[in-house]
Amino acid sequence: MKDKLQKLLDIEEIKKLKYKYFRGIDTANLILLEKLFTDDAELDYRGGEYRWEVSGKKNILKQIENAFNSDAVACHQGHHPEIDILNENEAIGLWYLGDIFIDQKRKIITRGSAIYQDTYKKIDKLWYIEKSEYDRIWEEYEPLGSNTNITFSYLSEH
Repeated sequence: MKDKLQKLLDIEEIKKLKYKYFRGIDTANLILLEKLFTDDAELDYRGGEYRWEVSGKKNILKQIENAFNSDAVACHQGHHPEIDILNENEAIGLWYLGDIFIDQKRKIITRGSAIYQDTYKKIDKLWYIEKSEYDRIWEEYEPLGSNTNITFSYLSEH
């Protein structure tokens, strides 16, 4: 019984970890994001016209800082987590992503969905993202219309 309870607690902690990741990238909160990755973490995001591949926590934070800036408006939402605890220090998870990213500088809106495949590692009783990758289910680009009026952007304010 104790084992099952611990697995449920670990799954909830991993869910919170991923929710913080989504919030952290949309707000470019590098202080928060730094606490979510292992030092040797890897990202590999494969989209329709891009591949965003980066290794190491410092490099990941730098890439996020460059992408999520005052010209960006973003909304990433993760749904339907399927998390498996492999042992007391390792887990894997699938997430369904729905996202919108507006690049005001290039005047492009990207919308789509993807399936994340993550690996997690527990270090000193805390869960971290060790590897995160996704493949797009669908993706579309659209020019930002001249009549589009973004009335507020968190990243341009912060």
